[in-house]
Amino acid sequence: MGLLDSILGRSRPVRPDLDRLFGLPAAALTLQAGTGFVPAGAGAVCFAAVEGGAFARLKADVRDLLDVEVVAGSDRGGGDGEGRSAGAGAYPVTYTSDAYGYTWLTVRRPAEDLITLVNDLHAVNALLEEAGFGPNLLCSLTAFRAPEAGARTNAGTEGGPAEGAWADEPGADGHRARDLALVYLYKRGTFYPFAPRTDRAETRDNTLEVQVRGLLAGDLAMEPDMERWFPVWGAPGLGGPERLPGA
Repeated sequence: MGLLDSILGRSRPVRPDLDRLFGLPAAALTLQAGTGFVPAGAGAVCFAAVEGGAFARLKADVRDLLDVEVVAGSDRGGGDGEGRSAGAGAYPVTYTSDAYGYTWLTVRRPAEDLITLVNDLHAVNALLEEAGFGPNLLCSLTAFRAPEAGARTNAGTEGGPAEGAWADEPGADGHRARDLALVYLYKRGTFYPFAPRTDRAETRDNTLEVQVRGLLAGDLAMEPDMERWFPVWGAPGLGGPERLPGA
């Protein structure tokens, strides 16, 4: 930062550091130990729409990068999307668009293979960046699931769950989160948790989100400004129609 920037109180944008994505597998272990949430096997990269021939080339490059082939169908069996797969038993890459001009590129892997999923997300981000679409990148997310009742991994001692663990029962207001995403903000180089509740649309479990921030502070660069914890309602892996709120 220059002297003039210091005097005027200006700060330069943080240079994107995609290698921070590689901290997710370790963070997932911390998350599971502290809350019971486990990887869902889905991740996505969100970017402003790329038009025409450029988008066609981008999809071809992703196909070559992840060694997948075109298949029919979309991510959710409906809507506007295109799936790609490497054959029988493969996990497809899908593209879905929303009404706000954003495209979700979704990658699926076995839930236990988070390392490969993270490698895929890193590779797709790097490909977009190297192709000149860095300004189009908005965020990447990795989806997690709450364990089934009675299947918690952080049971602690025989007397009950580990201290500070997320409760599987609904809170006083009857709400609980069953999905959780760790969202990486490309232009900030930081992560934040997003926990949609299941009882009604567009309701968040803020208590869980704050807990996860504290829990993962030693594993990931957590976004300190909660005003930037933008909701990603219906994002891939979190259920519901895929869309982003208007910026």
